[in-house]
Amino acid sequence: MAATPIPIPELQLETTKSPEETVVRCIGRITSSSSAMLQTAVRNLIPESKRVVLDLTDVSYMDSSGLGAIVGIYLSARRQQRELKLINLNQRVKELFRITNMAKIFEGHEDMLGMTPD
Repeated sequence: MAATPIPIPELQLETTKSPEETVVRCIGRITSSSSAMLQTAVRNLIPESKRVVLDLTDVSYMDSSGLGAIVGIYLSARRQQRELKLINLNQRVKELFRITNMAKIFEGHEDMLGMTPD
């Protein structure tokens, strides 16, 4: 008898809070089916922290919906005078930001993408 596979969520989020910032570790794929969950989860954290850091170390893939979600999060943070930082992007995700001209919004840090400009 074959075992029925248990679906694994496409994107998992692990949150770590400190007095200075909230780090959200993203694990998996940020696509049209997971981008709304990412936006909702991170937008709920923005009022609680001066800086929100998205750690994309374990993001294996991001499509245009994922990019749109991150831009939406950036806009929400900016409206609330908060900072958004993206760290540990793989080469494919960096290239997505570069070819869509979104990299300049997040530029200025060693990981190519960093603090939001004021």
